[in-house]
Amino acid sequence: MSLNDIIGQEEVKQHLMRLLQENKLPHAIMLCGPKGAGKLPLALAFAQMLLCQHPTEEGACGTCPDCRMSSLWTHPDLHFSFPIYKGKSSDKPVCDDFLQEWREQISRSPYFDTEDWLEDIGAENQQIVIYVQESDNLQRKLALKSSQGGRKVVVIWMPERLHESAGNKLLKLIEEPPVGTHFLLVSQEPDIVLGTIQSRVQRINVPALPEEVICEALQERHSMPQEDAKLLAHIAQGSYTEALKRMQCDSEQQLFFDLFVQLMRHSYARRIKEMQQWALAVSELGRERQKRMLEYFQQQLRENYIYNFHKPQLNYLGREEENFSTRFAPFIGERNVVGIMNELSDAGRDIAQNVNARMVFFDLALKMIVLLKNG
Repeated sequence: MSLNDIIGQEEVKQHLMRLLQENKLPHAIMLCGPKGAGKLPLALAFAQMLLCQHPTEEGACGTCPDCRMSSLWTHPDLHFSFPIYKGKSSDKPVCDDFLQEWREQISRSPYFDTEDWLEDIGAENQQIVIYVQESDNLQRKLALKSSQGGRKVVVIWMPERLHESAGNKLLKLIEEPPVGTHFLLVSQEPDIVLGTIQSRVQRINVPALPEEVICEALQERHSMPQEDAKLLAHIAQGSYTEALKRMQCDSEQQLFFDLFVQLMRHSYARRIKEMQQWALAVSELGRERQKRMLEYFQQQLRENYIYNFHKPQLNYLGREEENFSTRFAPFIGERNVVGIMNELSDAGRDIAQNVNARMVFFDLALKMIVLLKNG
């Protein structure tokens, strides 16, 4: 992967190049920004450049032995850390247990998110973490000399998922790295990364992608008609990952939309039996999926509230979502939007704290009865 393969982010690319060319590259940087902006692709391309024997102004040469190994993600001096779960490898999981799935995912596309990764490793209903054993494993790897006689590079995806004990051990490595070692951290929520790690890395912000950049990429890389590409780029809100999901008719997104419609219709009509059945179905999704569902509900609430202002440039709705909003938006107004948002937030908090999911969602459905009547 070269820097030219990355969509947009020209300023970030140039900044990384300057750091390297002027010999000002710190041993640890953290690429921060929203989902789908291209943080991981930037880290992967820059890692390949750091390992390349003959880098150019445009990035890695792509032809040297190091580049050939890096392109397959099998370079012995390129290491990855990422959140995993315990199910595959007893009680002491390390990222090497999931390395095949990781290589397959980044080979398919480096534009993916947590939901994609959970599905890849069969952990849709699991909490994923970077465990303390991973820091121990990384320490052993970095204690060895570079197999190729050059740099060693560690890419850490989602350091916000570091277990506290793992973070403390990693901190020692970042503070006193082995000679020639570089850490590239990739974070969507940098403010919740351990403060001690935040203070030891140079932060580089990766902004959301402009609509026109996403639109152009969809046309060039996926032969999408311009009109469809424009709509998708607008809905994606700066995330190329989200645009790809929408393009592929993401099944989870469709499920969440269907559940949102069911909740609102059952609650408005006071169908208690159907509300109970809805709560039971949602309770079986698993905690991580339930939290993502509630985030989607909050997004839809915001979109329906804004829809009433008849400012299409402020709305980010798919065609099916917009079709529903033409009928549902009038029931969302100043008198109930805050109340509904608060109930969704409270439900998310309860789910995170392991409150009985069936009770949480049936209670939510009951409260919607009153709130929807107040719109």
